[in-house]
Amino acid sequence: MTCERCEQPAAHPTRTLTGALICAECLVDFYTRCGGCDGWHHSDEHCPNSCPCGDDDCDLCADDAFDDLVHDYSYQPRPVFHGDGPLFLGPEIEVEVGAGNPHRCAEIAFRGLGDLGYLKRDGSLTCGFEIVTHPMAYDWALANFPWDMLGRLRDNGCLATDTTGIHVHLSRAGFSSVAHSYRWMKFIYRNERQVQQVARREASQWAAFCPEDRRAIKNYVKGDWYGPRYRAINTNNEHTFELRVFAGSLDPQTIQAAFAFSVATVEYTRQLSVAAIASGGWGWAAFTGWLAGQSAYTPLVRQLEALSCAC
Repeated sequence: MTCERCEQPAAHPTRTLTGALICAECLVDFYTRCGGCDGWHHSDEHCPNSCPCGDDDCDLCADDAFDDLVHDYSYQPRPVFHGDGPLFLGPEIEVEVGAGNPHRCAEIAFRGLGDLGYLKRDGSLTCGFEIVTHPMAYDWALANFPWDMLGRLRDNGCLATDTTGIHVHLSRAGFSSVAHSYRWMKFIYRNERQVQQVARREASQWAAFCPEDRRAIKNYVKGDWYGPRYRAINTNNEHTFELRVFAGSLDPQTIQAAFAFSVATVEYTRQLSVAAIASGGWGWAAFTGWLAGQSAYTPLVRQLEALSCAC
C-alpha cells in the first residue's frame, strides 16, 4: 500500500480519522493522536470528532469513576457472537447524558448490557457515551437486547440529540458474494431520499451520501479502495460494513426499525436477479412490495407507515 502523504510504499500504514492511509514516518512527523477518541489527525488541525475529552469542564471526563464503566474510543474486545448467522449486526447507540448524573447513567447502561456489550467514549458527544453490543443475529437481537434499559436511561435524564446517531455494523461474511455486497450498496445509494426518511436525518457531516462513493461501489466491495469513514456506508472495517445513517434514539420501536431496515435490505438484495433489476428491482417500490410479505420485519413496516414513506 502507499502512504497518501509522501506517496511512498508503506507495509503497515495507519488510517487517520479522515480516512487517509499514512506511513509510520509521516505519522510521527506530521500527525497527532487524539487523547479523546484515540484516533490520528494532522497536527495542524483539530480532531475531526470535535473531542471534548480532556476538558476540565466536561463532567464525563472529570469523573474518575467512568474509568471502570466507559472505555476509551479505541477499545475493541474480541467479538462474541449471539444467535445464528451468517449475517450478524452490531449496533452502536450514541447517548447524551443530558440532565442526568453521568455516573448513574453509565451504571444503568453497564448493568443493563451485562456481557452483551460495553460502553465507549465518543468524541462527537458533548457529555455521553456509546452503547456497543457484540454481534447479534437479527431475531436474537429483537428477543434479547435489553430494551427496558433504554427507558431507564430516559427516566434518568439521558436523551438523543441532533448530534447523536445509531450505527449498525453488518458482517461482510453475511453477504453471499461480492456481487451481493454490490447490489446492497447500490440499493442504499440509489434510494438516498427514502433511506434518509427512514433514518430520520440528513447527516452530511457524519453519514454523507456522496456521488463519488456511488461511483466507487465496485472498488469498495472488492476491497480495492477504502472510502472516507463519515459516509452513509463506512467501508473502512475489514469484517463489517457500517451503516451510519440513523438518527439517535432511545425509543425501542425506532431502534428495532433501524435493525430491521439494515437486515431487510441485505436480504432483499441477496437474490435480486439481473432481470428483476431491469424491471425496477433497485427501486423503493419494489423493496416495500417485497417487505409487505416479510413478517420478520414488522418494526420497519410499522415505521414506514408512521412516516408515510411506504411507497
